Amino acid sequence: MGWLWAIIVGFVLGLLAKLILPGKQHSPLWLTTLMGVIGGIVGNAVARALGVAATPGIDWSRHGLQLAAAVLFVFLGEMAYMSTKGSGGHRGRA
Repeated sequence: MGWLWAIIVGFVLGLLAKLILPGKQHSPLWLTTLMGVIGGIVGNAVARALGVAATPGIDWSRHGLQLAAAVLFVFLGEMAYMSTKGSGGHRGRA
């Protein structure tokens, strides 16, 4: 059940990160979700390292760190996706 929650949270974090980033992102939904999952994991690790992973009530610090990491990873995923996409329809023409 843990992986299912990780995917759901990654999906939500990825979509929120896309909303925060300026401009239009072209990366597919699966990549956004994957980068959101990675952002959530990294955000949890940073929260644990800072000692704010488990606080009384809602863990706003941990969620903020997860979202910040997701924004970073969605941005990096978008850059990688666009670099592999190349110059669009100009590839292969003489």
